Amino acid sequence: MPIHFGTDGWRAVISDTFTFANLRMVAQAIADAAASEQWRKEAGVEEKKFVVGFDTRFLSDRYAADVARVLAANGFTVFLAQADSPTPAISYAIKHLHAAGGVMITASHNAPRYNGVKLKAAYGGSALPEQCRRVEVYINDNEERARGPNLMDFDKAREQGLIQKFNPLPIYFDHLRTLINTDIIADNPQNFVVDSMFGSGRGTIKSFLHGTGCEITEIRGEMNPGFGGIHPEPIDRYLGALKGAIGAGLGNFGLATDGDADRIGAMDERGNFIDPHKIMALALRYLVEKRGLTGAVVRTVSTTRMIDRLAARYGLTLYETPVGFNHISDYMMSEDVLLGGEESGGISFKGHIPEGDGPIMGLLLVELISESRKTLYQLVDDLLKDVGPAFYERADLRLSRPVAKAEMTDFLVKQAPAAIGDQKVAEVSKKDGVKYIMTDDSWLLIRPSGTEPVLRVYAEGRTQQMVKDLLAYGQQVAASVV
Repeated sequence: MPIHFGTDGWRAVISDTFTFANLRMVAQAIADAAASEQWRKEAGVEEKKFVVGFDTRFLSDRYAADVARVLAANGFTVFLAQADSPTPAISYAIKHLHAAGGVMITASHNAPRYNGVKLKAAYGGSALPEQCRRVEVYINDNEERARGPNLMDFDKAREQGLIQKFNPLPIYFDHLRTLINTDIIADNPQNFVVDSMFGSGRGTIKSFLHGTGCEITEIRGEMNPGFGGIHPEPIDRYLGALKGAIGAGLGNFGLATDGDADRIGAMDERGNFIDPHKIMALALRYLVEKRGLTGAVVRTVSTTRMIDRLAARYGLTLYETPVGFNHISDYMMSEDVLLGGEESGGISFKGHIPEGDGPIMGLLLVELISESRKTLYQLVDDLLKDVGPAFYERADLRLSRPVAKAEMTDFLVKQAPAAIGDQKVAEVSKKDGVKYIMTDDSWLLIRPSGTEPVLRVYAEGRTQQMVKDLLAYGQQVAASVV
């Protein structure tokens, strides 16, 4: 089966396509691409250094060691994480160590049967699309020539200093201290729950806030490669344990990170899920009104238009991108960006690497709660009165056959309705999938996922009824496409 890089690397089912043999071929292709003059020019570094990290999935540590062996055999000095680590910590280490790039072994929020490779560039974010394409070219070229991967004995590589184990957290924490005001937190310490969802963010938020006086209960922080039988995705349907912990009085609110901790979700004291739309809007308001920061705002096509309303109020430039943090990353590297994020929970802000980061956004949420001296429920209620109301839902339809994106887009544009529910369709966007924007700023988006065999239907409405109408229409039309 051909190996293709999707929105953020390569993911496949363990022991089906994701095998040691295939992984070594991918690692060799990465080594070939990273050794090229073009890559070195893009990276702006001459030294052949790479950083390799991994999450808590089945065999992730072994897979990471094999990637390190291949890179070492190709003359790279590899900094290999000594334990499972958050993706943003690995990404920051790449930039801090002036490495040519990095590999994170993870399938992020996907089901436990998956594993994957996230390819990272020298700037500490997802590799450029052309870098991923170059890796794919080398994979195919190596297969055609029946050229196997170079592979070095692990212990020998260690003896020669070509593989060096390291802890990425200390340098990551030093960086976070420049972006999170721990004095504000210590002045009004919080009592809350962290749900690590058995992922590699475990212990991160709690360790960082050690000494601030916060009382933190961490749940699902032990090693469990099966993730308790759920997707390690911080969305309402998978956060029953967090809701239970808050209900049992273990904290006044909750934070949740996904399998590799590049996404964030939250829950208030009443057990209401606080989605990334609201987290982004709260963060934007705080960064502008309390910290006095300015800059552009970048959001994906599937993210709340509350962001648009706030950006207009503050006179900030707003950019809308296709789904995928790599598109946000492009703006963060080329412009003065204050905040960038997507509905799935990947968010970053000014001064940080161009990478979605669950822990830093969780910490910023703690800081703004401490500063406000209000509960999370009160903060969200105030936000919705200010720039809402905004209700949001997403439905995923499993694909029974491959759907050509261009064909689907063409069909949905031609079938665009005059109205949905009690609102007229004011605009049809083809930025990523097809998005119907209503006269009252409600919207419906239908697009195929870049990482899973599903068709996603997203809806945001100014009333609960509007969300139901949008979602019902979207599912009905999407069903005809599938």
